[in-house]
Amino acid sequence: MSSVLPASFSDLGMPSALMRAVADLGFETPSAIQAQAIPALLDGRDIVGVAQTGTGKTAAFGLPLLAAVDPSLGAVQAVVLTPTRELAMQVADAIQSFAAHLPGLTVVPVYGGSPFLPQQRALQRGAQVVVGTPGRVIDHLERRTLVMDQVRFLVLDEADEMLRMGFAEDVDKVLSRAPQQRQVALFSATMPAQIRRVAEKHLRDPLEITVARQSSTVTSVRQTYAVVPFRHKVGALSRVLAVSDADAAIVFVRTRGAAEEVGSALVEKGISAAYISGDVAQGEREKIVDRLRSGALDVLVATDVAARGLDVDRIGLVVNFDVPREPETYVHRIGRTGRAGREGEALSFVTPSEQSRLRQIERTTRVNLEQITIPTPADVSAHRVQAMLGRAQERAAAGRLDLYRESIAVYLAQNPETDPVDLLAVLTALAVGDEGPGVKDDMDEELDRARLAPARHETGERGERGERRRASTHIAGGPARWRVAVGHRDGVQPGALVGALTGEGGLTGKDLGKIDIFGSFSLVDIPGGLSPEAMDRLSRTRVAGRPLRIRIDSGPRNDGPRHDSGPRHEGGRSSYGASRPAHGPTRGRS
Repeated sequence: MSSVLPASFSDLGMPSALMRAVADLGFETPSAIQAQAIPALLDGRDIVGVAQTGTGKTAAFGLPLLAAVDPSLGAVQAVVLTPTRELAMQVADAIQSFAAHLPGLTVVPVYGGSPFLPQQRALQRGAQVVVGTPGRVIDHLERRTLVMDQVRFLVLDEADEMLRMGFAEDVDKVLSRAPQQRQVALFSATMPAQIRRVAEKHLRDPLEITVARQSSTVTSVRQTYAVVPFRHKVGALSRVLAVSDADAAIVFVRTRGAAEEVGSALVEKGISAAYISGDVAQGEREKIVDRLRSGALDVLVATDVAARGLDVDRIGLVVNFDVPREPETYVHRIGRTGRAGREGEALSFVTPSEQSRLRQIERTTRVNLEQITIPTPADVSAHRVQAMLGRAQERAAAGRLDLYRESIAVYLAQNPETDPVDLLAVLTALAVGDEGPGVKDDMDEELDRARLAPARHETGERGERGERRRASTHIAGGPARWRVAVGHRDGVQPGALVGALTGEGGLTGKDLGKIDIFGSFSLVDIPGGLSPEAMDRLSRTRVAGRPLRIRIDSGPRNDGPRHDSGPRHEGGRSSYGASRPAHGPTRGRS
């Protein structure tokens, strides 16, 4: 392959339908991984890409994947494996956006912690592309709701992370189920011996591509951060927006669910906001962006995928509601402000346990972010008062104030003890929505504690799931053994249980211990315990079509024996018995 990288996507040899999608998304110059991987994959080569998230690798495999798929054939032709549900959703969103001009092509994300039946129905309707976590993909394969006879393209995304999380056996099983005549793209941030063994076993003469991280950052942007516990993020965001002098702001979140949740919360607070994600149709997205550009909209909440190609000069503030998973994503996000010679500001919300991720961004971008404090209610009121006083002379010149003078005169006559200045202060407070101290909120105290506390190190949590766990999941010293109301007779698989616990309960593989599956129930070790909020979410979560109804295990019952020997799920890794016992438990996998 030539050492000279293509200057534009038109040089990569992609079909016209994909080139139209690239143009719609605002892509201009391919990244290093795209420039090298896309032509090789279009030529039918297997590849091993050593690249971080944020280098553009989703397009590097997503576009050639679509070129290999026949939209007129209603069968699964491509499978992408990812380590987490968050990444599965992001990749599925991205591939669907690349397929905008491929009528009839459907991308289905499948992952644990989400109802099985809707995924099954989507597959039965003839989806061509499946993006999923290994455990849930295996579940579909074992139930024959996913058939891989027509698969011609496979992707392992973040392969090192999948193997670290204990998915080695599942990955091997999925690859072994695919036809021999297929193409495989493996992407990994690192290249340990275990990854090389996977490549040697399942890839044919792969081309190895290695790309370096992006290290530049935007110089016209003031970069700040604030330490904010997860449960106070929306409140902190509304205060930041209330005191910002920026014409418009973009708030970046990781998932489409978060985009809807945060956008709706801002609208409820009276903020001129909207959200876009992979679920928002292209036409509606364009209308929202036009409103932002014209000034009819002030705040846009967006996922990284949905914000691609977005260029609006009014944006003076970027808020990273969620810390980006990779420094390259951070650079891409904050580049949305500080354009056209203007100054911009980027603020990142960092939970107490995420400060090591912040340090990683600083090392990569070679910029020290300035820590700030979240505005207090008094700060918000003071800002609103100054803005109101700034319009006083203009309003006075407009006239028609007799009504108000007369009303004030009558009030002062009826209340002669009232100081006119005090009355003016009260009226001003009411005008800016300040109802007084009232019942003291714990938000400011908790923000101060989080800001001043020593930084805590991360323990492997990934994305929003980890933040939610830290915010509301653990109870120190909580009960270790938990009971869920699904078992063998429901057809439950260990991977589905782990997916539900990590997806809806906000846990990680490291938080889980042994999992035993019995006839009508299962037992799970969660040494850190669960909060009432996490228990409520999990109780309503459905696995194998039934609600989990999780509760503390109170000891042996009549519906199944207890066994403590045999293979067990420990810290996100698994070992397995040769067969399932007729009445004993099945040990879980990640």
